[in-house]
Amino acid sequence: MTLKLAAVLIAAILCVPAAAGARTPHATIALTFDDLPALTIVKDQRYVTYLNTMILRGLKRHRIPATGFVNESKLDELDREQQIAVLEQWLDASMDLGNHTFSHETPNTLGAAGYIADIVKGEPVTRGLLAARHRTIAWFRHPYLETGAPIAVKHEIEDWLRSHGYRVAPVTIDGDDWEFAEPYDDAIAHHDDSRRKRIRREYLEHSTQTIRWYRSAAHALFGRDIAYVMLLHATRLNADCIDDVAALIKREKLRPVSLAQAMTDPAYRTRDPYAGKDGIEWLERWSMELRKPLPWDSFRDVPKDISAEYDRVDGDRK
Repeated sequence: MTLKLAAVLIAAILCVPAAAGARTPHATIALTFDDLPALTIVKDQRYVTYLNTMILRGLKRHRIPATGFVNESKLDELDREQQIAVLEQWLDASMDLGNHTFSHETPNTLGAAGYIADIVKGEPVTRGLLAARHRTIAWFRHPYLETGAPIAVKHEIEDWLRSHGYRVAPVTIDGDDWEFAEPYDDAIAHHDDSRRKRIRREYLEHSTQTIRWYRSAAHALFGRDIAYVMLLHATRLNADCIDDVAALIKREKLRPVSLAQAMTDPAYRTRDPYAGKDGIEWLERWSMELRKPLPWDSFRDVPKDISAEYDRVDGDRK
């Protein structure tokens, strides 16, 4: 064996462990659920209690931490005592709760002062439940992801939140699950099992595409996976799909973490320059700050049949 050949073989051997060590570790993801106690068109307390029970059982079964964001106006839509018991279920399951405003309104209509008042009105029950467990309310999620416009309104809201101990929960994966959820409720209400199964199948397919797109968007901006924060809603659809969602996360090599842990990623220190009236997620905001394009050519909208079904069931599209 020549010295040159021996050197090549040694180099090849030495490269094997290096290549193995260079594999990308599992990225992390924090799950968040908006509109607690529930987003549903079925106004039935047993339905709401059941869907929360099943979401929480699934999260516990798969050891997935989560944060639920509460609209306290919903407590009086059904049985107030049982609605509050739903929130207690979340805390008893070792999940966290945050503030999603009282009425799920927007600063575009309320203005800064009205919006801040709605945040204050939306915290007493949640704050009390947390305090009873020696915990504090720490997280705020903007309804519709609308953070305020013009910039002075946005800054006034941000300053108030900061001075009152809140951290904003950004969104870096948004699969528009709400658009599937109400047609799914409607299918259940009408005992249309084939329709229910089709919506569920389309939802899971879209969720897979969505997660993959947001990961490609993060790589376009940061050259890596970030610690993602995924927006979901407290719905019967997610209750019925919770094992599938957990399997999807595992299949995509994403490791569930708490919202607090995800927020330690340096990506979340990127400035958010956006002050428009539309609600957009944070990768789109950061693309403006970093002046880097996102891979919109590969972005998939919600399937047209689902959007059409949503509009037939609920005409509140903003």
